[in-house]
Formats: sequence, C-alpha cells, structure tokens
Amino acid sequence: MSAVNDTKLKSVIFLLSGLPGHRDAHLWISIPFCFMYVISIVGNSVILFIVKRDPSLHEPMYIFLSMLAITDLGISITTIPTILGIYLFNSREISLNACLAQLFFIHLFQYIESSVLLLMAFDRFIAIHNPLRYASILTPPRIGKMGLVSVLRAMVLILPLPFLLKRFQYCRANVLSHSYCVHRDVMTMACSDSTVNSIYGLFTKLFQMGLDSLLIFLSYVMILKTVLSIASYDECLRALNTCVSHLCALLLFYTPEISLSMIRRFGKGSYPLLQILLGYMSLLLPPLMNPIVYSVKSKHLRVRIIRVFMK
Repeated sequence: MSAVNDTKLKSVIFLLSGLPGHRDAHLWISIPFCFMYVISIVGNSVILFIVKRDPSLHEPMYIFLSMLAITDLGISITTIPTILGIYLFNSREISLNACLAQLFFIHLFQYIESSVLLLMAFDRFIAIHNPLRYASILTPPRIGKMGLVSVLRAMVLILPLPFLLKRFQYCRANVLSHSYCVHRDVMTMACSDSTVNSIYGLFTKLFQMGLDSLLIFLSYVMILKTVLSIASYDECLRALNTCVSHLCALLLFYTPEISLSMIRRFGKGSYPLLQILLGYMSLLLPPLMNPIVYSVKSKHLRVRIIRVFMK
C-alpha cells in the first residue's frame, strides 16, 4: 500500500498559471521579470559585498540590512526562475514534491523577512531612544542570536505545511492560480477536508506576521514618543529621517500582503487578475526595491558603493 501511495504522490502534477488572457504576450511579459531578477540579484549582492568589505559598515543597522538582503536573495532565487520558465518556455508543469519544496522556501523566506523587519524596527528604537548605549546593546553576538531565533521560529512554523499537504489526495484539475506554489493555492486543489490546513495556515500568519506587525507598530509608537520629547526641531527631523528607509521597506512588504489577504477573505474568488498582480508584488517588489531605497536614503552606504565602483 505504501508503494502505491508513493506512486500516486509522484504522479501528481500541478500546472502553474501566468497572466490570464495574455498568453500571446508571454515573451514581452518575461522582459520586466528578467530585469527584476537581474536587479534583485545584483542589488542585494552589492549590498552584501559592500557591507562585508568595508569595516566602517560593520554596525548593527548594516548587519540587519545584510540579513534583509540575504532574505531577499532567497525569495528571488526561489520564485522568479519558475515565473520565467512559464513566460519564456511555457514550462507550466511542476511535480508535487517540487511544488512543496518551493512553497516551503517561499513561506520560510517571507516569514524570516517579517522577523528581520521587526529586528530593524527594534534597532531604530534603540538608536533613537538610547543612542549612547546603542553599540553596547546591539553587539554582533547578540545580533547573531536574534537572527538565529528568527530563522528557527520561521522554520518551526513552516515545516509542518509540506507534510500537511502531502497527506491529501489530489483529484481535481490541478491548475494553480499563480506562477509559483503557495500553501493556500495548493490546499484548494485537494479533494480532502482541508480544515486543519486552513486553521494552521491562519495560525502561522497571525503568530508570525500578525505578531511582528503589532510589535513593529508598538516600536514606532515608542520612537514617536521619544522623538516628540526632543526639544530641537532639527534633531527631531534628523531622528525621524533615519527611519524612512525602514518605513519604505515595511510598506513594500506588508501592503501587498494585507491587500491580498483582504481580497481573498472578502472578495470570494473575485478579481483574479488583481490577486495575481498582488501576489507578484508581495514577492518581487521587496527584493527589487529594498537595495535601491537603502542605497538612496543612506548617504554613508551610497558613498561606499560609488567609491568601490569608481575604483
């Protein structure tokens, strides 16, 4: 019986989807995705290279930025090759095991990014609230432990998902609504009761992204409280200006995610094209824009980048 079940699992094939109604334009659609892929890989790799190479950037803020760059690289490498395969080569088929592996890494890197954004909010709070003890509080060993806890928490939450999906029988037309595999999409393809998966998926979202966003909000409440207590208007603006890059990263990450969740919950299957576009934005915009935003807003980092390339 186990051999028969293994054969059934191996024979399950999902079909990934591109933009509906635009099949003739797939080659043209692939061009912006290629640019996104190249810019994401190059931009985040440059951030890592510059931070590692320059000792003056071995500060907590730039160490957290390196963590964010690594996470963004993981999301890009996990997602965009599958998307390009659809638009360039019409390669839509993906096996169950490959699909489960992809959704595991997509959700893992998303949850790690959520944790890193929380750590960066904590970094900004310490830098503004207690600048004299900033370096002594956020030491490299402590930052390493915080990063390790973030990875372990995300892994513990995501690891059950592939096993919960693998126990299902898939008997429908297995055409996924996205160009990549995610838990909710694969779960709807099962012909078994998926109540446990729905509850667990909601629990992981609330415990990871919901809790992280709440703590980030509280961090910024404390930051505003500290900034408003500063007598000098110029110092107040200078302190808030250090948070602009992080606020942009938060908007790029959470806005598409929240919009997509709201449409799925209250749209009742409507706006399929909007859901696909928001899905692309939630996975592709942060890796693309985060290096650009931080390079533009951080003068110290921008000068180091220009100096290296001028040499």
